[in-house]
Amino acid sequence: MKLIKPADAAEMVKDGDVISTTGFVGSLCAEELTIALEKRFQETGHPKNLTLVYSAAQGDGKGKGADHFAHEGMTKRVIGGHWNLSPALGKMAVENKIEAYNFPQGTLSQLFRDIAGKRIGTITHVGLNTFVDPRIQGGKLNDVTKEDLVKVINIEGQERLLYKAFPINVCFIRGTYADENGNISLEREVASIDVLSVAQACRNSGGTVIVQVEKVVKAGTLDPRLVKIPGICVDAVVIGKPEHHEQYFGCSGFDPALTGEAKVPLESIESPVLNARKIIARRAAMELTPDTVVNLGIGIPEVISLVANEEGIGSYMTMTVEAGPVGGVPEGGTGFGACVNPEAILDEGYQFDFYDGGGVDIAFLGLAQADKAGNINVSKFGPRIAGCGGFINITQNAKRVLFCGTFTAGGLKIKTGDGKLEILNEGKVKKFLDEVEQITFSGEYAIKTKQPVTYITERAVFELKEDGFYLTEIAPGVDLEKDILSLMEFKPKVDKNLKLMDERIFHDELMGLKK
Repeated sequence: MKLIKPADAAEMVKDGDVISTTGFVGSLCAEELTIALEKRFQETGHPKNLTLVYSAAQGDGKGKGADHFAHEGMTKRVIGGHWNLSPALGKMAVENKIEAYNFPQGTLSQLFRDIAGKRIGTITHVGLNTFVDPRIQGGKLNDVTKEDLVKVINIEGQERLLYKAFPINVCFIRGTYADENGNISLEREVASIDVLSVAQACRNSGGTVIVQVEKVVKAGTLDPRLVKIPGICVDAVVIGKPEHHEQYFGCSGFDPALTGEAKVPLESIESPVLNARKIIARRAAMELTPDTVVNLGIGIPEVISLVANEEGIGSYMTMTVEAGPVGGVPEGGTGFGACVNPEAILDEGYQFDFYDGGGVDIAFLGLAQADKAGNINVSKFGPRIAGCGGFINITQNAKRVLFCGTFTAGGLKIKTGDGKLEILNEGKVKKFLDEVEQITFSGEYAIKTKQPVTYITERAVFELKEDGFYLTEIAPGVDLEKDILSLMEFKPKVDKNLKLMDERIFHDELMGLKK
């Protein structure tokens, strides 16, 4: 193992290399290394024509993470699971300045393992009938992206997608400590994500594995149970400056409750105020039963855990997060991927094995756009590329999926608290469209697999059934025609037993869900 400077690490990346970086939103990003690589390109014009591959979102939306690669000439192609936190890179994709692919985050994390094992690629049902299916878009995000990296195959009479493997020339990954033999531990990181898989994939491709750490310690002093990347997979180590080695972007100091080193009491968590977000979260929380394994998306679904704690049913569910934590309370913002008081932390690929196999009882995910076929779009909006992240893996395979979002967007104001809902100002943007811009969740596939699907808003609840998209509940106080049907580009079927949403949802007091 060599201990080198960041600039030396940047010199090890050659023109035309396939480079993989690890990170999950603001955690485990090898920021010292990517800063040095960006600086080298700005000063010398090299390395150029890189292919960047990563599974989870990396960045803060303000230039960190994957946006260090957002320079014309530096990057030729990007294969990523999520784009929203790398807006400069996304802008290059929209402007056809790079080849751009968006594949399911979990499938990419599994693909690293298949590259390590010299397999042909990752064969899975995940992505069928969505925009990553080559019969729709093949995960291609613009006109200059031509090569097919995913194909439809048939095995034993079953239709599957093959995500093709490719060699990785160099990787920038991150750990906590390195010993003198190059063994890497991760005890101060919030998760282990796919660092081992990426290191093995790069090593077995004949590539160069470079790891950013806090410090180097003497050989033999690391607990082998905490070593996540063995020294046989590591070529070089760089010590990151503290400001480039935060626990997650923007955090102050080190929080041992995110790593399992300490437990903190959760009674102090504040209850959310009664607004549209809480109304939706309350209706969603009514679907929880004891011993439920749950995945929560970012945004409104995050409020569900707060409502559950407030109602005394937090113990009903065990949270899971794509980055690997099981149990505890998920963090938001740039800390998304971490959990306070986790019970276990798995590698990302294994977490997605659990998801893909149907291990999640209920998934609560966001609702940005829905259409008459029950499709959901959360990945592309006009010129903005958000990306699918783990959304496809989770929604396609959970035993039940509930999409949670406001009925309209852009200026929606409501009045509630007395058992009714009043719309004071309607949102400018319709969410229920004749056809979504991009299919991130396929209603057709859900019907084919007999998956129960529910769509929850502050004023209405819908269900996808074999014979169509049904309106099943409306909020007390709203007008069916004016406040719901007139604001949809398609007419849903109205259930003959149309119900009022539970009045308790709209009172500014506890609902008594535990009773």
